[in-house]
Amino acid sequence: MKIRTRTHSFILIALGLFFVSPTMGFALCKNTPLNPITDICWQCMFPVKIGAVTMFNGDGTSGEAPPGEGVDVPGCVCGGPPPTTGLTVAFWEPARLVETVKDAYCFPSLGTSMTSPGGLDALSSGSHRSHSGSDGQTFASQQVHWYVFPVWTMMNLFGDFPCIEKAPFDVEMTEIDPLWNDDVLGFFLNPEALLFGNPVTQLACMADSVAAAAGKPIDALFWCLGSWGGAYPFTGSTTVSDPITYNAQFAARMLAKLSRELLVWDTALKKCSATGELAPIINKSHYRLQLAKPRVGADCIPIGQPSFLWGAGKNPPMGAGNNAPDNFLWVLNRARTCCVGYEWGK
Repeated sequence: MKIRTRTHSFILIALGLFFVSPTMGFALCKNTPLNPITDICWQCMFPVKIGAVTMFNGDGTSGEAPPGEGVDVPGCVCGGPPPTTGLTVAFWEPARLVETVKDAYCFPSLGTSMTSPGGLDALSSGSHRSHSGSDGQTFASQQVHWYVFPVWTMMNLFGDFPCIEKAPFDVEMTEIDPLWNDDVLGFFLNPEALLFGNPVTQLACMADSVAAAAGKPIDALFWCLGSWGGAYPFTGSTTVSDPITYNAQFAARMLAKLSRELLVWDTALKKCSATGELAPIINKSHYRLQLAKPRVGADCIPIGQPSFLWGAGKNPPMGAGNNAPDNFLWVLNRARTCCVGYEWGK
């Protein structure tokens, strides 16, 4: 039988719900389950492009129109089978949930936690760490859970729309991933990190930070995450000190890591493909985040945008309502382009 980490992770969570630790669940991991009606910013799917015309921009706070292949070309022709002719459609799709948590095995979107499965503690860094290195720098770390969350399909909406993902629910969790919890092991996944640890390449990140603040991160500077810090290494360790900023950084790093592992498809590429195209290096402009926990945010956040523009009051020291501080849940919106029209032969 072929072993897959993502499949086993889902099984672990399912089994874990039967041995939830009351102490951990209510003391360290106090959260309420995700409510897709109130916790997801539906405004973030806008603006939409239909036939190269931008529309449905609402109050104008949703940011840039989605980029992608051929979004400025009104018509489209796809070879099939069956062949399709129609209009180019582009929109932002809420498709993934990303939890960045200080408490290992805490699942804010489920409103619960699970005890550490036996024998796996050695792989996990456990709870949030904050320590000083030999050079005096302070390092922080979080664990990340990545959910395949086709929210429209799960809510039985737009079932006949060909551009909507119909993948099943799935999850990746870093507690059992040694590549995330060890910078040395993680190096084998991203050896090019050595090229970007010098002052020249890091100085270029200033340009990305300015561009991200304006809502237009620079894809060519793929080693930068704007004002959030560096994309490398693809691990759960950082020298960024602000909790909201480094949690956003970890969410973006997880996206970059899974893209490198060929587990993420860029749906803004190849509008004639239902799944898009594999992109080992992420196109940052194709993704936006929305904060759902500890406190729901209404901002559609480009990767790298400074947290002072969207993070004020979103992580109260005592938590928000029934949600504990420093355990974050992000909704990942991705740009999707597709060809919608008449399928010949049907």
